[in-house]
Amino acid sequence: MSTSNKKLDIIDRILEACYQHNPDALFVMSLMHQYEERGSLSKKQLEGLMLKAVKVPDMPTNWLATLEATINKMHTREKAPPEKINAPLFVRDEATGNKLKDILTKYPQHKRVVFLNAKFEKNELLSAAEKEEITKFWKILVK
Repeated sequence: MSTSNKKLDIIDRILEACYQHNPDALFVMSLMHQYEERGSLSKKQLEGLMLKAVKVPDMPTNWLATLEATINKMHTREKAPPEKINAPLFVRDEATGNKLKDILTKYPQHKRVVFLNAKFEKNELLSAAEKEEITKFWKILVK
């Protein structure tokens, strides 16, 4: 005696019933083709099939329940919420800018301060050491 290990393929049966109900439905034909090619459908596709299957008048409710259980079993991909888009990428430190202006007003040829000011004006990030250096120059030369 040979036993057949065929698994009941409810999705295939539902696709067939939807196709019999409306043979011109492109969505159902597309799903049938994809199911034959890959052997499975995505969660979104199954949800779309569920919406179509509910409209078929003589669809067995146990098939719909099985399809719904299959959908509920599948993993839902959740995207992380988008970060603030309107937040500025660079926040200008006005205190550092004022210190640079004060130093350059008194000593316009100071090479290091001219370099740091050019970097500041280009909106490049100043490191903590560079900010400390500006503060040191400001205390020595201006105060």
